[in-house]
Amino acid sequence: MREFRRNGLSLLFLFLVLGTLSFVTGLPEAQAQETDIFQHPNSEQAGIKKSLEQQIGAGRGDINTPDSSLYIISRDPFRSIRRGRNLFQRKFTIAQGMGPRNGDGFGDISADASLGAGLTDSCAACHGRPRSSAGFGGDVFTRPDSRDAPHLFGLGIIEMLADEITQDLRKSRDQAIAKAKGGRGSVEVALESKGISYGKIRVNPDGSVDPSHLEGVDPDLRVRPFFHHGGTISIREFVVGALNGEMGMEAFDPDLSKASVGEEVVTPSGMVLNGKTDTIEAPVVFSESDDSDRDGVANEVPVSLVDHLEFYLLNYFKPAIGRETKDSQKGQRLFQDIQCTSCHIQNLVIERDRRVADVETTYDRRRGIFNDLFAVATPLFQEVQGSGSPSVKKPNGKRFVVKNIYADFKRHDLGSNFWERNFDGSLTKEFMTEPLWGVGTTAPYGHDGRSIDLWSVIMRHGGEAKNARDPRLSDEQQGQFIDFLQTLVLFPPDDTASNLNPGDSQSQNFPQYGHGNIALPALFNNPSDLE
Repeated sequence: MREFRRNGLSLLFLFLVLGTLSFVTGLPEAQAQETDIFQHPNSEQAGIKKSLEQQIGAGRGDINTPDSSLYIISRDPFRSIRRGRNLFQRKFTIAQGMGPRNGDGFGDISADASLGAGLTDSCAACHGRPRSSAGFGGDVFTRPDSRDAPHLFGLGIIEMLADEITQDLRKSRDQAIAKAKGGRGSVEVALESKGISYGKIRVNPDGSVDPSHLEGVDPDLRVRPFFHHGGTISIREFVVGALNGEMGMEAFDPDLSKASVGEEVVTPSGMVLNGKTDTIEAPVVFSESDDSDRDGVANEVPVSLVDHLEFYLLNYFKPAIGRETKDSQKGQRLFQDIQCTSCHIQNLVIERDRRVADVETTYDRRRGIFNDLFAVATPLFQEVQGSGSPSVKKPNGKRFVVKNIYADFKRHDLGSNFWERNFDGSLTKEFMTEPLWGVGTTAPYGHDGRSIDLWSVIMRHGGEAKNARDPRLSDEQQGQFIDFLQTLVLFPPDDTASNLNPGDSQSQNFPQYGHGNIALPALFNNPSDLE
């Protein structure tokens, strides 16, 4: 808890946190894909502690409307994160609006790939491994050879990096346009951000741009980090689209509705959506009363739930670093020596971090319980004085070094082994570099899940990655290489001991009880009011 004390939290807040650790430690642990205890009462009190109506609360409201999403995100942010997590795990029912999709699953799959998505009742059905996480696991028929659902650890970091890179590239373009139109003739400018090259553009005296020498990014210079092919720019679009495409849940979202028709909005998580500079995907309904799937349920996903889901995924934990050995360290050096890091860049920097906390999870044989992993949460917010009670907790917005992400936020052609068939007979040949954090625990591999192990997916690389693939490694070196990749792991947050709840090996029936977790309830304004 020292990490929070140094950052200026009130003594009362600290008292509440410290005073409830033993209470939180004794809680039953959550399960992946959950129902609430009002739907399914049980003596163990296992499940979500609030009904869907309680999670909806007072709607979106504002920062002065108690129990609204904007109030909770601003004044009780860790409650919002946990509520978003529970919404992610929640098994929605038909009465709540789950299914059917528009057209009840019939239509032109070449025009709407979501028709091949699996109709399910929970976000965790596709993103649920390891248990109770926003992990990996789904495989859907959105392409003839399927798509494998990636994990969502570190999703907010990915959104922020992609957005900052976009702003850098567009700033360079706009400066070049101003020079060219100012009478300096044609201007050629190299595009670079965070040490990553995106090729170059040539700007003509009339301000028109020749994008033919761009690398790995669209002509509009927007980095789209979500989906394997790079299709979506924001967590919010991803959430609203997946709720409908995978679950038949229609979300009226005023932010996406406004941005999709050219307005600029800032979401509750701080993401700027500008319909003048970007194409923003509109939600399938444009008012709370719309029922376009004709299932008799309107306002299936109120905007307050979208707010909590977005805020949860913005702040979702990074993958962990597992046990490192001399062999894994040698493997990491090999990874660098053969130029894998030309695309899989180890560390990148966020200039303005919108999260309220960071969680660093590493191998710790002494303090770790399940998986020998231990997490340390560090605050990234400040309390705004004079903002009322409880106070507003505002993200610091400071610089943050993202370690061990291994990505470059570009599309690449990795050769015919990775090319993807589309339903219209065309081929997709370029895909976003997959961040490698978590790769040691996310088999099978590839956007299609065709590669069953790490060595198989490595040898599948060709095209732009052929030179990095081809160096001959001895059997020993191959083992070291794989050992390194296997240190990049995911983890179950509700089963990972942390500085918020380190666990207690003396608990009765340990480790089913007392194994510790990343106990966000300890950081609620009222820790006894569970989510």
